[in-house]
Amino acid sequence: MTMDFKTLPATGHFTLRDVTVPACLVGRDGDLLRIDIGISEGKIAAPGGADVQMAGAMVLPCFTDMHTHLDKGHIWHRAPNPDGTFDGALNTVREDHANWTTEDVMARMEFGIRSAYAHGTRAIRTHMDSMGGQYKRSLPAMTALREKWAGRVELQFSSLMTVDAYDRDEDLVAIADALAGAGGAFGLVTFPMEGIRDRLDAYFTMAAERGLSADLHVDETMNADVETLRDVAQSVIDTGFDGPVVVGHCCSLSTQDEARAMDTLDLVAKAGLQVVSLPMCNLYLQDRHPARTPRGRGVTLVHEMKARGIPVSFASDNTRDPFYAYGDLDMLEVLRQATRIAHLDHSETDWVRTVTTTPAQTCGFDIPSLEPGAPADLVICRAREWTELYARPQSDRIVLREGRAIDRTLPDYSELDDLMRTP
Repeated sequence: MTMDFKTLPATGHFTLRDVTVPACLVGRDGDLLRIDIGISEGKIAAPGGADVQMAGAMVLPCFTDMHTHLDKGHIWHRAPNPDGTFDGALNTVREDHANWTTEDVMARMEFGIRSAYAHGTRAIRTHMDSMGGQYKRSLPAMTALREKWAGRVELQFSSLMTVDAYDRDEDLVAIADALAGAGGAFGLVTFPMEGIRDRLDAYFTMAAERGLSADLHVDETMNADVETLRDVAQSVIDTGFDGPVVVGHCCSLSTQDEARAMDTLDLVAKAGLQVVSLPMCNLYLQDRHPARTPRGRGVTLVHEMKARGIPVSFASDNTRDPFYAYGDLDMLEVLRQATRIAHLDHSETDWVRTVTTTPAQTCGFDIPSLEPGAPADLVICRAREWTELYARPQSDRIVLREGRAIDRTLPDYSELDDLMRTP
């Protein structure tokens, strides 16, 4: 029995004949391979059953998006960034917090989750604005959505608060305890300030006491003098913190003296930090000045990190909010844009790990696989090679969950219209 690309069986044992897969995801050397993949009882299996001729269509495991802000998502219509700058985004979001009821956060978050699911994402970590009591309104939305979407999208959350508020926010202990009870990560935004090392040491001590992993926004600026990444790494070493530590952004590395930047990366490697780069959001925000063409790309030093064995991932970051006016939580778009922005092409052949296996391992999600026995959670594109994959948005991709094609209809923006009507 032979079928074409668009007519996959709904049940039973079948084989995707002649598909293209990245060699690194099946434990083989090289770049892209042509193989057969069997699917049976919702899992990847040995070839058998009905044949589906795929003509070289590329197959990837479903994605992990490890750095998002679902709670901010889709507020652009009521809270646009006035000038496209980081400060403009920060101030606008703070003003919009007045609208962030549990119901408002839940509706916008679920809109984002539905979009991510349709694009082929199976696991998401979202940051949660936590200061000023906001966590009391947002955490119930996140826990409810985690339960509702269990089995389709695995959801994690991380607190978000600034390092200057660490020792003065009266909710600090309550936030940490709530996260520990809900299985979240402990998050922080760092920037230069007096006494930062004392705050970081206390932060890692508090995380260790509660068994929390750490997830920090670090050096999201093109100012070469900003080096809190070094403070984070040294604090991890000095405190002996042995939980997972994620550092996101790290943009200032790209503007620093080469020797200094490489010395910092050696320290990051020694501390065992894991990095997530947000290429689309940082391209939008960084090096933005009125009536001036940007010179910098905002991306961090991913090639140099990877060469040192530092785990590197890419993620969506913000979606249609003041920090990034665009995006749709489409990890294939993230990988495509990261390839262009960070020159991943003409390089190693395993960068696809940065949106699949590496972020899943970093966050503690189940690691996606194309090996027999793994869930048949797959993204299938007509593209047969990287240049075909990246040349088009692959809007006709097929997403399989447990071996069955899902409905990929995206939610309509009009569903959010009532939320955008502010008093």
